[in-house]
Amino acid sequence: MTSLRKTPVTIVTGFLGAGKTTLIRHLLENAGNRRLALIINEFGDLGIDAEILKGCGIESCPEDNIVELANGCLCCTVADDFAPAIEALLARPDAPEHIVIETSGLALPKPLVKAFDWPELRARLTVDGVVAVIDGAAVAEGRFADDPDKLAAQRAADPSLDHDNPLEEVYEDQLLCADLILMNKTDLMDPAAQETVAAEIAATVPRAVKILRTSGGKIDPAVLLGLHAAAEDDLAARPSHHDAEDGHDHDDWDSFVLDLPAIDAPGPFVAKLAALADQFDIIRLKGFAEVTGKPMRLLVQGVGTRLQQGFDRPWKAGEARGTRLVVIGQKGLDRAAIEAALR
Repeated sequence: MTSLRKTPVTIVTGFLGAGKTTLIRHLLENAGNRRLALIINEFGDLGIDAEILKGCGIESCPEDNIVELANGCLCCTVADDFAPAIEALLARPDAPEHIVIETSGLALPKPLVKAFDWPELRARLTVDGVVAVIDGAAVAEGRFADDPDKLAAQRAADPSLDHDNPLEEVYEDQLLCADLILMNKTDLMDPAAQETVAAEIAATVPRAVKILRTSGGKIDPAVLLGLHAAAEDDLAARPSHHDAEDGHDHDDWDSFVLDLPAIDAPGPFVAKLAALADQFDIIRLKGFAEVTGKPMRLLVQGVGTRLQQGFDRPWKAGEARGTRLVVIGQKGLDRAAIEAALR
């Protein structure tokens, strides 16, 4: 690679629990000899996604090529966090051939793409493509849309109410910035639901963007890496609900980490989490649990009431064990009640 060649960057966006980390892990496992680097940004203080990917043991992306930018949002902290991380990666003797950025599930991708128009980044990098991953099953269930009848009743009762749906706005902003859309988790959808969601996406995005259907984030890396979109030159074609705003905040969301004792068995614990997700309308749950008497840690991930669990690796020698969960929901999430129920 010559110094004149721009390093391509792929931005992977998508709402909480869409399957971004699973997609990236599949990408790493099938990238061949291509030298990759990852920048992972999470909403919240506990870096679950980075921890999952650092345990891959994949030669093409060693642990020191995985940069975690935690406790922030790349769309808000570009200058403070992102630019220095990029500089550090490019300064390495074995600089990456391609950089993959996994944004927070609540991040708006457009401000990040705008950052690549800065002279110091434009000279060395290009946005090869923005890939939006969606949880097709959640979209089909109406997770990101208001109930029209309920909304009409609310408006009739009080026309002054603000009915903006923050879930829908973030979801649509991620779609509107995309060069490729992956309808993930199609194994949880019937063909009719897949067609309905594809039609809804096509109606939302005002330009021709390919929609591919995936399960478990399994897709040929050649499809993801090499879109040649140069998205930094195409910002006008990527509208956003927040184009008229000076900044972007996360006042609509609550996030906290729960430190809990070891659990006796996975089944009852996960069932309790599902019940709490339903009771408190928790959007996202993820973390690790210590199961009494087991040498491996339990990885727990949930989108709404749909939870998955499995032992991902043995606890390391000297590693602090315990149960730690990230809980994310809309503003007003009752942390005290949720924690009390789990204890």
